[in-house]
Amino acid sequence: MENKLLKAIKEYSLIEDGDKIIVALSGGADSTALLCSLMSIRESLSLTIYACHINHLLRGDESFRDENFVRELCEKLGVELFVLQCDINKLASERNLGSEECGRQVRYDFLNKNATRLGAKIATAHTSTDSMETILMNISRGSGIKGARGIPPKRDNIIRPLILASRADTEEYCKSHNIPYVNDSTNSERLYTRNKVRLDVVPVLRGINPSIEEAFLRFSKSMKELDEFIEKSAQTALSESKIENGYSCEKLKKLDKPILARTIEILCNKENIEPESVHIELIEKAIKNNGAVSIKNGIMAISSQGIFRIYHKNSLNDSERKSEIPVFINSSAMICNKNIRTELVNMEEFLARAKFTKNLFTISLDYATISDGAVFRNRKAGDFIAPKGRGLTKPLRKLMSEMKIPAEKRDSAILLADENNILWAEEIGVSEQCCVKNTTQKVLMIYIDE
Repeated sequence: MENKLLKAIKEYSLIEDGDKIIVALSGGADSTALLCSLMSIRESLSLTIYACHINHLLRGDESFRDENFVRELCEKLGVELFVLQCDINKLASERNLGSEECGRQVRYDFLNKNATRLGAKIATAHTSTDSMETILMNISRGSGIKGARGIPPKRDNIIRPLILASRADTEEYCKSHNIPYVNDSTNSERLYTRNKVRLDVVPVLRGINPSIEEAFLRFSKSMKELDEFIEKSAQTALSESKIENGYSCEKLKKLDKPILARTIEILCNKENIEPESVHIELIEKAIKNNGAVSIKNGIMAISSQGIFRIYHKNSLNDSERKSEIPVFINSSAMICNKNIRTELVNMEEFLARAKFTKNLFTISLDYATISDGAVFRNRKAGDFIAPKGRGLTKPLRKLMSEMKIPAEKRDSAILLADENNILWAEEIGVSEQCCVKNTTQKVLMIYIDE
């Protein structure tokens, strides 16, 4: 086991000289072997080793037996130990969670709290056997390539030095070094999915291939390489298909299905959404045939006018849409969840700034052309605009459609309007009648902060 531990440390760059490491110590064979093996290399790598134990109060006297064993072990080894006692069943009920999920949250919260305080890495005793069981559970639930990768050797500040060793390796290590450990009696119960896989599925596979963990390690490595290739390809595809207001449906349609699915997943993740497979399939259809998909939490995916995008549904209420603010100078105001700032400058100052800001003309109006009755507001039926340099007047609705401004941006766009005559529009710019000219004396500049 020691060779596999050292190989994992080197191959995955898990530990560096001088590291501080907190071992998640349950007292079982895996975590006990991890703690003792790390202690054996502590001096050679100048490591500082700590341990954390969480008593979930789930197994009566057995829970306290494990806690006492861990305390005695750490005292014997000279390892500083941090212990948390938590009534997981009670907390799970309060949080409306299963006891297994609640226990996992409590464990990692406690580990992370101490790791942050000490500036340490967290070492968990996950083995290749654990990773194999995880892959089998994920596949049985219909997982894709990511689920087939198993347990990663490293994630953020969490390291798994035993990921190349099997459960049998840790038990043999403890036996050969006369190291005692405790057994969790619930491991023999079929109450949890992992136990069912461990007790009923793995023995069948081991009968087919005695070195089943090594086979799954190779499978996991292949899935990792494939997953990284798909991720890289999807990121490239997103970069190449990016256009104004979204992504080109034409380019997305040409992607192979796995790459397209991953691009959709990446875009959903940017909105803090983990899409389900059904969402991805519906979004794929929307991209190819035009349409919209409601994902969750007010997030929409839409394909329209050759543009695909994922966005938050407009949350403006009727009163916000109807609000109007008269023109103001050198100040700011909130309208429709946006902050508008205005600045009035003379022509000399404006021209000096225009040398360094290319889009200054699109947000700038000849102040003398703005009537006293002009207001900031959202669009209304009957609005029209004569866009600068176009030589024509058009309904605002039609111009927004021609410019492929996303539907969700049209209702929330800020306008400066005189009745139905639009003097300036967010996403479009200034009208012909209000654009800055050689005869302009004062310029009103409009800024919008989301």
